[in-house]
Amino acid sequence: MRNINQNSDNGPSNVEIYMSLRDELKQYLPLIGKASDEIIDEKVSKYPIFILSKEDIAMGVKLVRKGGLSGPWNVNASMLEEFVSKGVINKSSARDFISTYRDPLTYLCLFVLSDLGAQFIFLPRKLEN
Repeated sequence: MRNINQNSDNGPSNVEIYMSLRDELKQYLPLIGKASDEIIDEKVSKYPIFILSKEDIAMGVKLVRKGGLSGPWNVNASMLEEFVSKGVINKSSARDFISTYRDPLTYLCLFVLSDLGAQFIFLPRKLEN
């Protein structure tokens, strides 16, 4: 079994990639936090999900288009219901997802499409340096 810190081709480790990704995403957190609050306050969904990708995707509502001052990421606002309706999350797995979904007042649910693959990340709204 390979340690998460190791990379067989001597490139950056998964931990290094994650930390770099975390730093890149910091600039988006205030906007994502406001959008999350609005989705919940307007009773659109209890489970907002924000999709971050360097490629354009046909899901959610675009909040940020990559490039220039906005950085290398597209940011789309979505929610659990859309992920289920589009088959990203199986209907039968939705309960499991809900049980692992973290408090949206403290964490933001991100679906990140990166060099690490597609993954859900619950990022604290306030990151420590």
